[in-house]
Amino acid sequence: MSLTDPIGDLLARIRNGQRANKSAVTSPASKLRANVLEVLKREGYIRGYSQAELRPGVAELTIELKYHEGRPVISEIQRVSKPGRRVYSKIGDLPRVANGLGIAILSTPRGVMSDGEARAQHVGGEVLCQVF
Repeated sequence: MSLTDPIGDLLARIRNGQRANKSAVTSPASKLRANVLEVLKREGYIRGYSQAELRPGVAELTIELKYHEGRPVISEIQRVSKPGRRVYSKIGDLPRVANGLGIAILSTPRGVMSDGEARAQHVGGEVLCQVF
């Protein structure tokens, strides 16, 4: 099965899992997905993730969702840059999500990182998604 938007698929799985109050969701594995999940883990939006190999050449990510007092930690997660419309941002134009309470995840020449890390390293890049 080929996906045209693997990051959009990952975000939809997380969103749907939290709406159904699941403790964990699974997703096909890729390096980009793992990097996005690493940023979400670092910023405290998910408990963690693990990668398991189903058979040679096919791996799966298991994402442990995080809740606080019965409510999902992620109240909103949306894709910004899409396959049909890529969104790039310079260092001075990096978006502020919810007036600094949320994060934007960027793909930069130095790797996938949050908007705060991109400002600290003074790099811009493609705005993959926004999380609040």
